[in-house]
Amino acid sequence: MEKEKQSSVFLKSLFAGFVGAILFGIVGSVAYYLSFTDVSHASFFIRSFFDGDWTTGWISELISVIILGLIGIVPALIYYLLFKKLRGMYPGLLYGVALWFIVFAFLNPLFSYVPDFFSLDLDTIATTMSQFILYGVFIGYTISYEHHDQRVMRKVSQNG
Repeated sequence: MEKEKQSSVFLKSLFAGFVGAILFGIVGSVAYYLSFTDVSHASFFIRSFFDGDWTTGWISELISVIILGLIGIVPALIYYLLFKKLRGMYPGLLYGVALWFIVFAFLNPLFSYVPDFFSLDLDTIATTMSQFILYGVFIGYTISYEHHDQRVMRKVSQNG
């Protein structure tokens, strides 16, 4: 029974990463189309590797949202493995900032369509960092809440 609950928390964590990435990916697409940022997730996953008119349309944004959802499982898994016991907003906030720096500073050379770290304008930095922070807080709260809830339920079942 306890293995099943742990497995449930693990699967919910992965699902939270997927849903959070899809949700904030859509927000990122809207921000890109409203010119709040110079990059969208399609800039990373589609435009950096493919040419053609289709890469600037809604179909590339849709494809990249799906890719982003799948990739979003990885940071959620890492958070589950390393930080699930941390509670509150700040661990997720710091995790989101760390993810932003990893993507925009360290992984940036992999993506030819994304401006380098020192060429990003302030609007792009503010918008994309906000999205990463929201994603980090979303998965942080979700995972730590599920972990804490599972621990509380285990104590209740042991005492009663």
